Amino acid sequence: MSRSAASKRVPRPAGRPAGDAPDLRERLLDAALRRFSAHGIAATSLRAIAVEAGVNPALVHYYFGDKARLQAAVVQERVLPAVSDLREAVAKAADVAGLVAAFVRGIGDVVGQHPWFPTLWVREVLCEGGALRDVLFDHIAPQLPQLMARRFADAQRNGELNPDLDPRLVVVSLVGLTLFPAASAPIWRRLFDADDIDAKLLRDHAIALLDRGLGVG
Repeated sequence: MSRSAASKRVPRPAGRPAGDAPDLRERLLDAALRRFSAHGIAATSLRAIAVEAGVNPALVHYYFGDKARLQAAVVQERVLPAVSDLREAVAKAADVAGLVAAFVRGIGDVVGQHPWFPTLWVREVLCEGGALRDVLFDHIAPQLPQLMARRFADAQRNGELNPDLDPRLVVVSLVGLTLFPAASAPIWRRLFDADDIDAKLLRDHAIALLDRGLGVG
């Protein structure tokens, strides 16, 4: 191309980069969650998210600016709404049995709708230095685990819950029976050749264990 022709080229106007699409912001959030849950937030770059979404990295910068803002958007638009749905299900429970069943079924629904949730929870909340641990303490704890612990404590005072139990540890046990099996599914499915165990069977097992324990009577 001649210099004169190049000089006549119209510069691209400022604004959305080429390749933009109406649903691209949602796709980028989904791609970020896949990368965050598979590799960890600290190890995930904006370029890696762009590759995961199949777009130009400029689009990630256009929508979110930097990684901190992208992470904040993931929390506000994906993580907290998932927890909010679980809280609504739990809040409707009328008694202890209903509360337990609502939590177990609610976790199953969350995992079914958001497969990234268990792994992200283990990586970024439970592991030391996880990027989302403050999200647990500042946002999630007041609206779900602390609420449930209070409900269990009230039930215990009313004689509806085993007095030998600690209401706070009941919540911990429920998490252990739901999120951990979901997060570790690739391991125990291979260990026990257990591909036949689906989400419903896993949920029913947890409820039966909580309701009747290991005894046969």
